[in-house]
Amino acid sequence: MSFINAIAEVCEASGADVTTLADILGHDTRIGRRGMRPGLGFGGGCLPKDIRGFMARAGELGADRALTILREVDAINNRCRERMVDLAREQLGGNLAGKRITIWGASFKPRTDDIRDSPALAVAQKLHDLGATVTVTDPQALDNARKTHPELDYVDDPITAVQEADLLLHLTEWPQYSHIDLHRLLARAATSRVVDGRGTLNARTWREAGWTVRALGRP
Repeated sequence: MSFINAIAEVCEASGADVTTLADILGHDTRIGRRGMRPGLGFGGGCLPKDIRGFMARAGELGADRALTILREVDAINNRCRERMVDLAREQLGGNLAGKRITIWGASFKPRTDDIRDSPALAVAQKLHDLGATVTVTDPQALDNARKTHPELDYVDDPITAVQEADLLLHLTEWPQYSHIDLHRLLARAATSRVVDGRGTLNARTWREAGWTVRALGRP
C-alpha cells in the first residue's frame, strides 16, 4: 500500500495516472493487484502499532537499520493524510477558514465501527483545526467518532451531510457510497467538487453527473 502511494506522489508530479500504472504492475504475479490501489493509507488498532513495535524491537536488538523500509512505510502512510489536507486546501483556493467540508467515512475501514487511528478522522480533525466546518457521516462509526471528536459535526445520511458543502471528501470506502444518487447530491452541495481519497468512486459517472473529481495520483 505504501509503495503504490509513493508511486502516486510521482504520478502527481509527472501528470501520469497511477491507476493505469498500478494495473500494469499488477500483471506481474509477484506483485499482483491486491492492495495496489492508491489512497489515504491504512489505520486501525493493529498494523500501525505493530509496525512501530517491530521497529522498536529491532532497535533494541541493534538491527534497526535492517528495518529502514518500515520507517519509510510509516512515513508514507502519514504523508498520505497530509496530502489529503493539501488537496482540500487546493480545491478551496488555498484557504480553509470558514469553508464547509463534508467527509464520507469515519471508521478506519468499511464494515466496522472501529475508529482507532482512522485516517478519515485524522484528516477531519486537521481540517477543523485549520478553520473549516467539518461534517462527518458514516454508516456505523458515528457514535464512536462523537466520543473522541466532539468538535466535529455529524449527520447520519450521506446526502443530507453535503448540505451547503464547499467540498466533499470520500475517505472510507463504504460500498454504499458508490450507489448514491449523484444528482440529488449535487442539488444539496454548494459546489460540485469531490476528492476521492480511496480511489473507488467511478470518476466518469461522477463527472457525467456534473461533479469535478480529484483523486490521489491522478491528473
